[in-house]
Amino acid sequence: MTAIKHALQRDIFTPNDERLLSIVNVCKAGKKKRNCFLCATVTTERPVQVNVVKVKKSDKGDFYKRQTAWALRDLAVVDAKDAVKENPEFDLHFDKVYKWVASSTVEKNTFISCIWKLNQRYLRKKIDFINVSSQLLEELPKVAEESVPSGENQSVAGGDEEAVDEYQELNAREEQDIEIMMEGCEYAISNAEAFAEKLSRELQVLDGANIQSIMASEKQVNILMKLLDEALKEVDQIELKLSSYEEMLQSVKEQMDQISESNHLIHLSNTNNVKLLSEIEFLVNHMDLAKGHIKALQEGDLTSSRGIEACTNAADALLQCMNVALRPGHDMLHAVKQQQQRFSDLREQFARRLASHLNSVFVQQGHDQSSTLAQHSVELTLPNHHPFHRDLLRYAKLMEWLKNTDYGKYEGLTRNYMDYLSRLYEREIKDFFEVAKIKMTGTTREGKKFGLHGSSGKLTGSTSSLNKLSVQSSGNRRSQSSSLLDMGNMSASDLDVADRTKFDKIFEQVLSELEPLCLAEQDFISKFFKLQQHQSTSGTTTNEAEEMDGGTSSRLYSSGVPQTISSEKDMIRQMMTKIFRCTEPELNNLIALGDKIDSFNSLYMLVKMSHHVWTAQNVDPASFLSTTLGNVLVTVKRNFDKCISNQMKQMDEVKISKKSKVGILPFVAEFEEFAALAESIFKNAERRGDLDKAYIKLIRAVFVSVEKVANESQKTPRDVVMMENFHHIFATLSRLKISCLEAEKKEAKQKYTEHLQSYVIYSLGQPLEKLNHFFEGVEARVAQGIREEEVSYQLAFNKQELRKVIKEYPGKEVKKGLDNLYKKVDKHLCEEENLLQVVWHSMQDEFIRQYKHFEGLIARCYPGSGITMEFTIQDILDYCSSIAQSH
Repeated sequence: MTAIKHALQRDIFTPNDERLLSIVNVCKAGKKKRNCFLCATVTTERPVQVNVVKVKKSDKGDFYKRQTAWALRDLAVVDAKDAVKENPEFDLHFDKVYKWVASSTVEKNTFISCIWKLNQRYLRKKIDFINVSSQLLEELPKVAEESVPSGENQSVAGGDEEAVDEYQELNAREEQDIEIMMEGCEYAISNAEAFAEKLSRELQVLDGANIQSIMASEKQVNILMKLLDEALKEVDQIELKLSSYEEMLQSVKEQMDQISESNHLIHLSNTNNVKLLSEIEFLVNHMDLAKGHIKALQEGDLTSSRGIEACTNAADALLQCMNVALRPGHDMLHAVKQQQQRFSDLREQFARRLASHLNSVFVQQGHDQSSTLAQHSVELTLPNHHPFHRDLLRYAKLMEWLKNTDYGKYEGLTRNYMDYLSRLYEREIKDFFEVAKIKMTGTTREGKKFGLHGSSGKLTGSTSSLNKLSVQSSGNRRSQSSSLLDMGNMSASDLDVADRTKFDKIFEQVLSELEPLCLAEQDFISKFFKLQQHQSTSGTTTNEAEEMDGGTSSRLYSSGVPQTISSEKDMIRQMMTKIFRCTEPELNNLIALGDKIDSFNSLYMLVKMSHHVWTAQNVDPASFLSTTLGNVLVTVKRNFDKCISNQMKQMDEVKISKKSKVGILPFVAEFEEFAALAESIFKNAERRGDLDKAYIKLIRAVFVSVEKVANESQKTPRDVVMMENFHHIFATLSRLKISCLEAEKKEAKQKYTEHLQSYVIYSLGQPLEKLNHFFEGVEARVAQGIREEEVSYQLAFNKQELRKVIKEYPGKEVKKGLDNLYKKVDKHLCEEENLLQVVWHSMQDEFIRQYKHFEGLIARCYPGSGITMEFTIQDILDYCSSIAQSH
């Protein structure tokens, strides 16, 4: 056991600065497992720690390894099982009960005694020893202090000498003695236990001999006893001193513990003071508003630029103080609550003062702008709001502050601004449109006819009159027989190209004045009220936006946040809708007036309005201007479509005179005028597609109406009506080069050619009637199978019959017939289209074709007969030329 103990000390505990004091060979109770060792150890350094360590032999070798360690202070109970009888079993109560069986009762008692001594020496907590003989505990020697080698100020407790003595190497003499002794016992190596038992017996014999030798001398025994008594007394004195020293050291330890705890409290107090100072500095640095800022908020001048800047800086500083992120617990401080209340009062006071001042500025703006309306009343210009915007933009940062701190007052200012500015813009825009209407109609008889009057430079135009204009019936216009297209029914006398150009310029000026005004106001609203002009995916229609008028604008705000608008972009558009609520109705009235003056004005308005809508949508497709102009464009397009529909309707209802020749139909001439005007207006226009669709509708209606009139004509042949009008249409389309009407141009040419040919054949008829009948009989015989050269042998078609028929058509008779034909054609055709010579030339060609046909038949059917016509082709040409020149 001693060798194992030294081996464990060397291999396991010395590397961990521990000393092995006691060891017991154990196994777990009730289980057949390999044995292990329980070791009682102490550390060699202060503070001394006492442990119970379980050491087990490794499965892979002959060395031992540390398996489990328990601190002795965690040991609660030591149960020896039986205090009377010898029993190798015992229990140790740590975190749970560990049951052990020692290899021998002696080892168990030795280990328990070591535990008892260590408990007495080092632990304040006393371990309960149960079922342990009290006699055994009383006889246990006291734990002796030992000094640790190498001068360390440490003491280690030990049990018996075997437990306390350190392992020492054998010197040379001892080695020789052991070798001699082992030589006398050859089995010392093979049987260590027998060898150790023999040595023990010999040691006992020696000890007995020594004791007998000592006791043999009585004198020496008495001296020894006396020395022992003195030693005992010295031991008692030493124990008393040790006890007193221990009590003194115990009090010193308590005082040191108190000093350590006091130092900890001082350190904690210093730490708390540093943290408190940091918190106070944070509050002072972030929640202290300068006196200058407070004075600016309470008394700052809101009219001067310097005062506005000071108020802006003060408001920003106040907002920073109010928005500081307080740390946990700050809001429970009374001073912080007071400062926050003071900030709230300052914010409320300044917000009230700012709102009152801006309301006054809004009201003053209305009065100032009203005084400038008179000078713009005679000019087609709108007052400039830039100075007012420039002055108000100085307050933009304060408005942003108000929006972030007091949304209620912010929305109140927004509503007041819309109310004041809507009334101001309504007066300006209405006066502006009245000037435009006066310039369109003038103050003459025409102006009065359209419901406008001018007197002493003041505009007294009746809006109700304009509204009536948009719904008046087209029956009040000129009669349809004089002009099919509705051009204001004054194209022949009152209106001309100059009048339309004038209207175009006025309408363009109106849009050019409105567009920058709306854009400038929208830009100002965005900057002044701090609303972002970002794109909105969910648009609001104009009708929905108009609900802001009449008190419904209050629905925009509730509890300090927008409710019915999806973005700030929508809010800008709704504000613009209320401020410029009269713009769209006034534009519609102006459009109605222009359409009443001249229906062709809808072409000008469609082009101009399309251009401005395209421009506005490129800037912002969801803006108020884009939406409003888009709605008005719908009205213009509707008027344009109505103009086209009226023209088509009048084409269907057209009537012609039964007593005079037809000539070029009025709606054909009007289509030419419409197309020429439209091409000049729509050059490079954005909405060319609308015109192309109108062209298709009109030209088809013209085609249908021309055929209808031609079928109903009694004075003029149908072919003449079709020929002249389709020739006119073809000429018009060829001259204007309208790409979308290429198919109609080809169709017009085809119809003109067909009806020209039809009329020529119909009018020319059979100028050599009998000769024509004769040759028709010849062709019939040939068709029946008779050879051409044998036809002359037929009785009815011999040479004598042919000569008889030819003699009936001398040159004089032919010329007379052609002259009568020329007069007839001249009577059918109209002078405007100038087709007489064309038709006459076609008739000449047709007559020559018939002549050549007859000569061909004579040459084939009567070869070598020498029979010819009484006149030649040259005679025909001379007759036609002479007749044409004579007329």
